[in-house]
Parts: sequence; C-alpha cells; structure tokens
Amino acid sequence: MMWQAARALVARDLRLLWRKRGDALQPALFAVLIVVLFALALGNEGDTLAAVAPGVLWVAVLLSGLLSLDNLFRGDAEDGSLEQWMLAPVPLSWLVLVRTLTHWATTALPLVLATPLLAELLGLPRELLPVLLATLLLGTPLLSLVGAIVAALTIGMRRSGVLLALLALPLYVPILVFGAGSIAQASMGLDPLGGILYLAAGLVLGLVLAPVAAATAIRIAHG
Repeated sequence: MMWQAARALVARDLRLLWRKRGDALQPALFAVLIVVLFALALGNEGDTLAAVAPGVLWVAVLLSGLLSLDNLFRGDAEDGSLEQWMLAPVPLSWLVLVRTLTHWATTALPLVLATPLLAELLGLPRELLPVLLATLLLGTPLLSLVGAIVAALTIGMRRSGVLLALLALPLYVPILVFGAGSIAQASMGLDPLGGILYLAAGLVLGLVLAPVAAATAIRIAHG
C-alpha cells in the first residue's frame, strides 16, 4: 500500500510539473544566472574565480531551492489534497518524504547533473569536481528535507515567502559550511572526508526525522 501510494503521488506530481514546466525551470535558470553573473564579474580574475567557485555553486543551488520551497505543500493545502493525505491509510510522514524527494529530484538534481559544466565555467580545478559532486549529492537532499519542515510550519500563512526564507536560511548555514568547506579543504590538500561524513550523517538523520517533523507541523496547521 505504501509503495502504491508513493507511485501515485510521484505520477501526480510529475503530471502537474509537466503542465507547469515553465515554472519548474525557474530554479535552474536562477542558479545558472547566478553562476554566469559571477563568471562575468570576475572573468579576468581566473584565480579568484576558481577560489570562490565552490561557494558560488553552493549558494546558487541553495538560493534556487528557496524559490520553489513555498510551493512544496501549499498547492495541496489549497486544493484539499492535504486532507486526503491525512485520511489516507498510509503514514503522513511517508507521503511527506515522497513529496520531498520528488521536489529534490525535479529541482536540485538537474543542477547537480549540470555542475560539471557550471564548474568549468567558473574555472574550478577538475580534481576538485568529485568532492563538489559528493557534497552536493549529500547536501541538496538535506536542504530539501530541512526546507520541508519550514514549508510545513508556514503552510497556513499567506504570502509566507519572505518568512520562509528567513526561517530556512539559518538552518541551511551549517550545510553550506560543511559543503563548501569540504571543497576548500580539498583545494588546500587536506582530507575533505570529515565534512562529507557530517553531511552524510545529517542526511541520514534528516531522512528519519524531517518527514515526521513536517507531518506533525502539517497536522497542527490543519488541526
């Protein structure tokens, strides 16, 4: 039953995403725009551009995720789907996890796949690319899971975009520090494994705790 509900929810989300594919492209275009602007601003400073490339890529991915975070559950709250979620014969936290992972796969994953091209544009040394990809593959799902909690907390508020960003950004800072910091350590010849392991541990905790916390927030909002 749980897997059937997951398949049905993913299929529905993908159909809605295809109908609004113009809106779905906005986070990716926003991230690319940030990278291009940095590349143009520091075009003649190759060493400086390569030094800031990890931070720029991480900030671009982080900010682009905020653009679509407000719509994570709001559409379902407006059309009554959340009530059906709570009445469904599967745990609400399971549906929240499926929605969050679908959100990550359709917003952050395309940017991760495009990272080699964006890194080349910023002049990132190619030997740092595996570390960058590892941190993004671990960190971006964690960003979506943390964002799901914040989106659930603000689901009952109108025009909560600014408030959502103010609540989410402080929680995103440790992920950003470990992600960009691991690449900085690798660039200095140090072992980046510590930061990567912290991200992996955070992702495991997020997969276990974030759906439960978000589901509780949704129940409170509709209580």
